[in-house]
Amino acid sequence: KSNSQFTFTHIILILLHFSITKNPLLLSKKNHTKMGDQIARGEEFMKKAEKKLSGWGLFGSKYDDDADLFDKAANCFKLAKSWDRAGAVYVKLASCHLKLDSKHEAAGAYANAAHCYKKTNIREAISCLEQAVHMFLDIGRLNMSARYYKEIAELYEQEQNLEQAITYYEKAADLFQSEDVTTTANQCKQKIAEFSAKLEKYQRAIEIFEEIAQHSIKNNLLKYGVRGHLLNAGICQLCRGDVVAINNALERYQELDPTFSGTRECKLLVDLEAAIDEEDVAKFTGCLKEYDSMTKLDEWRTTLLLRVKEALKAKELEEDDLT
Repeated sequence: KSNSQFTFTHIILILLHFSITKNPLLLSKKNHTKMGDQIARGEEFMKKAEKKLSGWGLFGSKYDDDADLFDKAANCFKLAKSWDRAGAVYVKLASCHLKLDSKHEAAGAYANAAHCYKKTNIREAISCLEQAVHMFLDIGRLNMSARYYKEIAELYEQEQNLEQAITYYEKAADLFQSEDVTTTANQCKQKIAEFSAKLEKYQRAIEIFEEIAQHSIKNNLLKYGVRGHLLNAGICQLCRGDVVAINNALERYQELDPTFSGTRECKLLVDLEAAIDEEDVAKFTGCLKEYDSMTKLDEWRTTLLLRVKEALKAKELEEDDLT
């Protein structure tokens, strides 16, 4: 009897557990209550901080106390997913650290503010990251400055503001390069080249892709990516539509990397150049299909190659009209 009672009790408890955990309304209410509690705690910390700020402090000690209270308040608002409020509190925390002449902590607070604002307000996030970068630059933390410049660039990229994204990827690349963080610098440069090509600044994109290839060929870890960079540069050459320039570029690429001539990337560029020279849209399309069946063309390459194809089609139609 005791065993059956024990089993029955456990069954009831298990059923109750599942009824609670699987009920979205109960879970939502529970989470909402927790978030409300965190907001209330955050507001309490804020009141204490504001009270201390308005009071009299000795040797800046009130700013030390306030910094601690603002930090606790921000954490509460983060736990409550109240991102705007958390961001605003981190900005106040940064001001406290500046009063204490602690730029490193102030920069960190601005970065934390930005990471909260990223979820709700991209413009505020960028503004806070800018503040963080200026302070890190002032104290000589170039690696941190580069990291946050890159983050700003990514936010502009997210907003499809390619011109601004290029500006900040350039700043990031320069700082990463000065700190010998070559791989990340190259990643930033690749973004600059890709966006330049999207904006039809092909010559600039070509120069950057070729520069990355030249640096990578000397590095055992990076040299396997050279053919991809040369393919990208070659595609930008195709977009310019200058057959002589394309041929000269292909010769240079094979001198830079003697193994390039035996790659599928080189074959694709040679075949596409021949199709352009012959003004043969069908041949151009066939070359792309053959390559894509083995190695999937990414969105960036596809976009640019479609531009080349459309230009070739327009030329073909123009000549048909003349005849």
